[in-house]
Amino acid sequence: MKFRLDEIARALNTSVPTGCEARLAEGWSIDSRTLQPGDVFFALSGPQHDGHAYVEAAWRRGAGAAVVSETFSETPGLDHVAYGTGCLLRVANPLHALQTLAGWARRQWRGQVVAVTGSAGKTTSKEMIAEMLSLTMHTDKNPGNLNNHIGLPLSLLRLQPKAQVAVLEMGMNHSGEIRDLARIALPDVGVVTNVGYAHVENFDSIHGIAAAKRELIEALPASGTAVLNADDPLVREFSKVHAKCLLYGLAEHADVRGEDLAELPEGTRFRVGNAYFDTPLKGRHNVSNILSAIAVARVFGIAPHLLADRVSKLQPGKMRGERLLHQDISIFNDCYNSNPEAARAMLDVLRDTTAKKRIAVLGEMLELGSQSEELHREVGQYAARAGIDVLIGIQGSSRAMIEAAKKSGMPQAFYVDDAAEAGALARKLAGPGDAILFKGSRGVKVEKAVEQFIGANPGGAN
Repeated sequence: MKFRLDEIARALNTSVPTGCEARLAEGWSIDSRTLQPGDVFFALSGPQHDGHAYVEAAWRRGAGAAVVSETFSETPGLDHVAYGTGCLLRVANPLHALQTLAGWARRQWRGQVVAVTGSAGKTTSKEMIAEMLSLTMHTDKNPGNLNNHIGLPLSLLRLQPKAQVAVLEMGMNHSGEIRDLARIALPDVGVVTNVGYAHVENFDSIHGIAAAKRELIEALPASGTAVLNADDPLVREFSKVHAKCLLYGLAEHADVRGEDLAELPEGTRFRVGNAYFDTPLKGRHNVSNILSAIAVARVFGIAPHLLADRVSKLQPGKMRGERLLHQDISIFNDCYNSNPEAARAMLDVLRDTTAKKRIAVLGEMLELGSQSEELHREVGQYAARAGIDVLIGIQGSSRAMIEAAKKSGMPQAFYVDDAAEAGALARKLAGPGDAILFKGSRGVKVEKAVEQFIGANPGGAN
């Protein structure tokens, strides 16, 4: 969205320098390196960098304005003419200004917001929902996973004015964060994919995580709709919070129910009512994500049978279940992130894959706090019960996972200290006809194991 600087100044309860009033904000930036000419630059302060140190760099790149703290002083003798002259909007706190402006812009924009949260699958579900809704409406979304107190406001400001609906992912690490994001985004539809142990280090129990996710449903207006995963008991309880609910899943009581689920070599097949779906995505967790999208489409009046073609063309996101074939070895690259629920879901996919030998390379699952070792042990036991032939654990608490797998009868379970070492070990153990899963938390960088496994260039896979 684009606004005049005098409109922005009024929204932020500040003044705009004389001569800047009619200037149009062409875009929005917090990074001087990627800023485009005409962007408004927000000088945010963080633990590593202070954006005020980069205001001059923003002018050099052609910033149209900069939102700075009231105490900011420019470099003496700065030649504004040479840099294209920017305008300073002074505020008490640039981050709060970004959030305030995004909330104001949301109220100016006349479209509807679908907000998506959950411990796993929220980015994938967000992408799928946007794809389904775009069948009949001009749809926008936050790119990637710009889902926090900075990314979501930027996503709102960057919405295309002609968009009729925006699908926005909301992430959280602590209680209250979803509530704050909802105050900015004012969602009309709230989707909760699941409640799991991700970020449990910041909560006293999984019920604390559930309460934090429930904040989205509590924030919906009376006219809004809660779209909830019927297969997750904690999420299902949220239906008591809001009068208008739509349940999706494989459970009998789901309003949008997936039935006749069949795993195929090339993907998955299922049915919703009289509509049949084939998707190249594998696993019950992906069916659940697709059902969330079909359910939201139903809220907007789009019948399931109209979505079959779009479902058939869905593809996994980068490092989110990507399927590769390298030297007749099937590879599942799911390195983007991990938590206990997501790890078990991908172990199920590996278990159901036809292969001579099934190998799982699992990096440590981070942010699990005092429960980390126990949750890793449970994943190790699950891998053994699933019939995984080889398990390789990478760093930290994954040692407990390996020990548990061995005690559960898995003959080949190995612990290594880094991802590259895991990839080299996997190369020695894998052969033609095998299937291998790579998964781990972002901080473990399991993609380095994939690179080591298939060679320096991941493009070597075919």
